[in-house]
Amino acid sequence: MALVHVALVLVLVALLGRYGGWLFARLAQAVPGARNDLFFRLLGYAWWALLVLAGASYLVHALGLPYEPFRSWGEGLVRWAGAKGVAALGVLALTYLAYRLTPLLLGWLPPPEEGELTREVVRRKTLRTVGESALKVVVLVLGGLFFLSNLGLNVAALLAGAGVAGLAVSFAAQNLIRDFINGFFILLEDQYGVGDIVQIGGVGGQVERFNLRLTVLRDLEGRVHFIPNSEVRQVTVLTQEWSRAVVDVRVAYKEDVDRVLEVFRDEADRLYQDPEWQERFTAPPEVLGVQDLVDSAVVIRVLFSTKPGQQWAVAREFRRRIKKRLDQEGMEIPFPHRTLYFGEPLKVKQEG
Repeated sequence: MALVHVALVLVLVALLGRYGGWLFARLAQAVPGARNDLFFRLLGYAWWALLVLAGASYLVHALGLPYEPFRSWGEGLVRWAGAKGVAALGVLALTYLAYRLTPLLLGWLPPPEEGELTREVVRRKTLRTVGESALKVVVLVLGGLFFLSNLGLNVAALLAGAGVAGLAVSFAAQNLIRDFINGFFILLEDQYGVGDIVQIGGVGGQVERFNLRLTVLRDLEGRVHFIPNSEVRQVTVLTQEWSRAVVDVRVAYKEDVDRVLEVFRDEADRLYQDPEWQERFTAPPEVLGVQDLVDSAVVIRVLFSTKPGQQWAVAREFRRRIKKRLDQEGMEIPFPHRTLYFGEPLKVKQEG
């Protein structure tokens, strides 16, 4: 009979342990960035330890093995754990698990499509980041309240005291409150969002992260800038709805301007008609004509209306093409010249 109990316990522990390990592995794969995460590995070890302890406890009672003084100690521990300990630890574990699984709670939001930088894509990314940060705060607050409640503390009195203390703290945290209010209106008015390229004050870059308190920019050199939303007084968005590339090219004064303009129109139209580039445009290009007459060149200006974020690639490609085309046409792109003048030789007056 004893062998039957032992075999039954071993089979149940093995099955439940393997099922729990499979479940934790699936959770680790579902959470972004959680693969091979220490938390899920510790959770698996804790699950196996719980099963082993439960199986050993069953065998001790079923086989009638002597277990004093562990019985008196265990009863005291179980009494405390049953009243407070296990519930409080369970709340902490569930709170942390919910915190890590917060991205999965936003599954009802369709994932943003990568590539084209439309307002819908930007708004989806922004709503996901703001919603994720807000959900994490809610999970931590509720988990903390349940944890304190399980320890026997009066949560209502704590909330009342926290309200009074929060009123006092709010006077010292006015900048933080302004951050949240300004961030709320930025989100409400869709001024910018995650993925947009913006200039805020003297800093420019792509919005890498946004929440109600903070805007995080990463510039072209990879540097990250953290800007509190209360300091966003004026923002320039370079990728909202559509963008424009303004290209100025200099040609020499000796060239026929009308012929130069024909070459520019033809090359701009070739770029616009190119199948590899056509999807980046929102309208045909415009050759405005002579923009300026500078010291050593005539400045020709061309405008390209593009989809958000494509203006820089289009401008670089047109400069490459127009340089090759001007070389083929024999038209000169001027460069600075310097003429050295040594003056006239000094004439010495001869006497008598």
